[in-house]
Amino acid sequence: MADAATNKELPPAGRWLTPGVRGIGAASLLSDLGHEVPTSLIPRFLTSTLGAPVAALGIIEGISDGLAGFARLAGGPLADDPHRRRNVAVGGYTATAVSSAAIGLTTGVWQVAILRAGAWAARGLRVPSRNALLADSVARAAYGRAYGFERAMDNLGAIGGPLLALGLVAAVGVRAAILLSIIPGLLAALAIVFAVRHIALPTRRVRSPIRLRIRPVLRGRLGRALGGIGAFELGNVAATLLILRTTEQIAVTQGTDRGTTVGLVLYAAYNLAATLASVAAGHTGDRIGMIPVLGVGIALFALAYIGFAVETTGILILAAAFVAAGVGIGCVETAEHAVVAGLAPEELRGSAFGLLAAVQSFGNLLASSVAGILWTLVSPSAAFGYAAVCMCAALLLLALLRPGRAPAGTSA
Repeated sequence: MADAATNKELPPAGRWLTPGVRGIGAASLLSDLGHEVPTSLIPRFLTSTLGAPVAALGIIEGISDGLAGFARLAGGPLADDPHRRRNVAVGGYTATAVSSAAIGLTTGVWQVAILRAGAWAARGLRVPSRNALLADSVARAAYGRAYGFERAMDNLGAIGGPLLALGLVAAVGVRAAILLSIIPGLLAALAIVFAVRHIALPTRRVRSPIRLRIRPVLRGRLGRALGGIGAFELGNVAATLLILRTTEQIAVTQGTDRGTTVGLVLYAAYNLAATLASVAAGHTGDRIGMIPVLGVGIALFALAYIGFAVETTGILILAAAFVAAGVGIGCVETAEHAVVAGLAPEELRGSAFGLLAAVQSFGNLLASSVAGILWTLVSPSAAFGYAAVCMCAALLLLALLRPGRAPAGTSA
């Protein structure tokens, strides 16, 4: 089966777990295992080992997250070229691993800041290339399964990373644990090398200029789909707010310690639900279309936020809200990537994924900021009410997305 736009051979639609998909999935799992170790330990390392104030942690994380957002947008045009995206992906995974692990060698807060910012910028830069490479690995009819598998592996890494950090700290201490995180990180880079060696290149090279092409990406159905995704991301608040809400609710009758425990256990359930839902969403989307799957995920978020807005001390209600949000994020993340891969022209695929990543990053920042302000000035119920309204707006925009001739896996 050949792709007419690039004259490259693709696997048949029924064959989706290709070497490229397996390699990229392994890279997502291993990379998350690697960078979640320093992420989990940086608060303790800064405050206890280096004696820095808590404010330093906030500044470092804020700068790093901001750079990651801009890097995701900048990585888009780099990923437009099928040859260039390979180098960017390999370099991004390698730089993230080395920079994150090198934090274990630092003796000053400024060194941590530089390395953390560099690691997060490299991580952001590689995202559009990784997503474009995944689209290169399978036929259009299998995009949902491919992206669902990658998201599931990423979520597994997010679950296992903090557990790995706990084990390493107990065995070798904080500094050595951060240094050892380079092992899964470099294995992730090797997994990407394996993947790109099994992904077919176009038979003829057409050099793509390095420039972000936003206007062409926003035309037609892809632009309208990104509008719905943008509305969702404006209400997609940080999971830490869900944990805080649960902790405070349970603490009313059972104490802070019990509330903290329940919050963390339910957060683990959220991640597990997201992992399982990613795979199911991908398989379902390849059969019925990814936009309906995206709508289901957003609707589940609306229900979850309504649950968090309610004043309750019932663990079952809070658990249901957490699981709904977990299944929702599994559906939404898989569908977002598959929709963009299916609707974006091949020559604009990198720019489209860069724009999607920027919408996700900056949308999340605004969502959490607005929700935090409403939480402080009005009430937690107002914060989650705002998020639920954004979900309803996103559903409305998706409903207005006219059905049309779309690539497989993206039917409205």
